[in-house]
Amino acid sequence: MSQCSRCGATFQCGQLDPDASTPCWCVALPPALPVPGSAAAACWCPACLQAHIDALTPPEKDATAAK
Repeated sequence: MSQCSRCGATFQCGQLDPDASTPCWCVALPPALPVPGSAAAACWCPACLQAHIDALTPPEKDATAAK
């Protein structure tokens, strides 16, 4: 188990788990942080990483909005 460096929650990290048989869940998400293990970042839990990605993603423009 890993511990989120942002909120402290524990979660399963496929990158760090020596018994993992599949890639980490995070590889299915768009890149938003430096690769875990680099000096710049540590792993975040799924909720924190998704919230960070959502904050970086500009909202979709409403096609029905007045121009």
